[in-house]
Amino acid sequence: MSGATNQLISVSPPELKFQFELDKQSYCDLKVTNSTENCVAFKVKTTSPKKYFVRPNTGIVQPWDSCFIRVTLQAQKEYPPDMQCKDKFLLQSTVVNNDIDELPPDTFNKDGGRTVEECKLRVVYTSSNSSPGHSEDVFRQSSDFTSNQALQRIKDERDAAVRQTQQLLQELEIMKRRRNRNDPGFSLRFAIVVGVIGLMVGFLLKLLSSPSVE
Repeated sequence: MSGATNQLISVSPPELKFQFELDKQSYCDLKVTNSTENCVAFKVKTTSPKKYFVRPNTGIVQPWDSCFIRVTLQAQKEYPPDMQCKDKFLLQSTVVNNDIDELPPDTFNKDGGRTVEECKLRVVYTSSNSSPGHSEDVFRQSSDFTSNQALQRIKDERDAAVRQTQQLLQELEIMKRRRNRNDPGFSLRFAIVVGVIGLMVGFLLKLLSSPSVE
């Protein structure tokens, strides 16, 4: 499925799709690609901020680079009417200086002639095997289904670990640039990020040793 595209960035997929289950979190990953030779800052907004957790909700994408944004739907206590969702997301983007590390509060303020592009994303809920009125027998149709579901979950966790490691490496690169500016708080933050990356790599290697998914 193609992504939503404007002049500064492209976003894939073009909509946020969540598998909806009662009392369970669900997540969707967005890939944001900078298709310009400039540094582009982004910010994610939603009409229902209490329902979703976005990481990161702001950031900078280097020229011709990309990053992943994970949007998590918090556990819900009831099904929406007809499984329809009216929530919306807005991804703003604007060009920033190449040497910037932290975004000023007015980065996405359109006043003063700043160009801020906006990409609207709708939310779609998909029903899992657990939907209102269905008995638990539906979940046990065959042992093959259970096995495939387990393998898919391993694959999803492995892919998520790869994406999270990529995000940490991007943060490490920013910290390296801060070190070159003699940032006094760099050493501690650098050690923490390197330690987290080490843990993520170890977790990733463990997942990669799991049975492969065809």
